Amino acid sequence: MLQQTQVEAAIPYYLRFLKRFPDAAALAAAPQGEVLRLWSGLGYYARARNLHAAARVVAGVLGGRFPDTAEGLEKLPGVGRSTAAAVAAFAFGRRAAILDGNVKRVLARQFGVEGKAEQWVLAGKLLPARDIEAYTQGLMDLGATLCRRSNPACGRCPVAATCVALREDRIAELPAPKKRKPVPTRTATWLVLLHQGQVLLERRPPSGIWGGLWAFPEPGDGGVKQHCKSALGCDIAPPRKLDVVEHGFTHFRLQAQPLRCVVRKALPRAEEGGRIWLDLEEAARAAVPAPVRALLERLARGADPR
Repeated sequence: MLQQTQVEAAIPYYLRFLKRFPDAAALAAAPQGEVLRLWSGLGYYARARNLHAAARVVAGVLGGRFPDTAEGLEKLPGVGRSTAAAVAAFAFGRRAAILDGNVKRVLARQFGVEGKAEQWVLAGKLLPARDIEAYTQGLMDLGATLCRRSNPACGRCPVAATCVALREDRIAELPAPKKRKPVPTRTATWLVLLHQGQVLLERRPPSGIWGGLWAFPEPGDGGVKQHCKSALGCDIAPPRKLDVVEHGFTHFRLQAQPLRCVVRKALPRAEEGGRIWLDLEEAARAAVPAPVRALLERLARGADPR
């Protein structure tokens, strides 16, 4: 959860997640939809899918035995080199080097080394023979609290005397800031299909944004009414535009135009072809993306978000 989410935001999710899934076996036995529902709001849903897949490997292939080495951990779905080393160090006391963003910044400034391959070699050479947990935590905390990206607290740094960046007045240069690319905007149309207090949701493909989550259907090239009739099997009244929904992703910004569509003839309640009718309140509690949930909650309260 902490790979892309701040600690304060992750804590309530973590507590709910651990209460429902106290061990790998419980997580492995759960349907993916429930896992995604508890993750909904954290974003980067591939993390939840990988976590679920990793639990199934541990519970099934590995017979319930969790890998206790960095090499073994890295073979699990979604676990990269640095994460595997961190788990190995903290959970099992293994002597393994990490290289997260904070550590990269500390090494770049302390030794004047920027290349990732060189930093990995350096990180390995610096590993102490004992107390790996304290060393690893201290290294991460140094980057997070003192050797910050901006306004570093060099006056309180315990290794300031040997810092190359401080000695050569290169703190702002190390590590070199990444060039920010313009964030493109993508547009989408959401069909908010309503029928007798229920809304139609559609499961998104397993890969791509919001993979595996429930969301509003999106029309094809044939237009809204034609899509509703041919693809969804329902007849709608003239649609009405609601307020545009904006949501930021890492590499682009989404602008979605919701269309409120009152359905004259609805599909059965039972799930068919990856679609399902749910009461508005139930839909808001399902595994849906945060902006979809916000719109569903407003509709459930009777607030018409024009």
